[in-house]
Amino acid sequence: RSGRSAALRARMEERLLGARFRYLNQQLYTGSSRDAARLFRADPAAFHLYHRGFERQVRRWPERPVQRIVRYLRRRPASLVVADFGCGDCTLAASVRNRVHCFDLVPLSPRVTVCDMAEVPLADESVDVAVFCLALMGTNLQEILGEANRVLKLGGTLMVAEVASRFEDIRAFLKAMTQLGFRTVSK
Repeated sequence: RSGRSAALRARMEERLLGARFRYLNQQLYTGSSRDAARLFRADPAAFHLYHRGFERQVRRWPERPVQRIVRYLRRRPASLVVADFGCGDCTLAASVRNRVHCFDLVPLSPRVTVCDMAEVPLADESVDVAVFCLALMGTNLQEILGEANRVLKLGGTLMVAEVASRFEDIRAFLKAMTQLGFRTVSK
């Protein structure tokens, strides 16, 4: 009987985690990056819960997008400097030899610099690659992508890995990227 009770409790906790993850995900996509920073400053435990739900979700995917970015960087010179916007647990930084600046709203690793993705503490034109791996969130995307553009060196690379459902119209997103000064190399 206690085994069945424990199993039921585990299922209920999983459902609760899933519901809270969906709620937090909705908050991140429908508010600005400043709103997200305020949310997690007020409730740091919510960020950890969000990442637990995120990890649970991506485990079911055939490939983790960060692994594709890791493979790309491993084929490139290790001298390239990378900015990882919304780095989470710093998987990218731990997987490549490049210098990686890790930014997120809450530090899941000592490598993380806590900040709003629209205001990262990097000098203009100081990185070769800017990465948003499942982290292009918030209603102020133009500001966030403008920040990536500011820190990228001329000719630098912006890498965006995002679920297709994030965008109502992918062509409109790509057009907006062109208006921000980016050129699509591959999609």
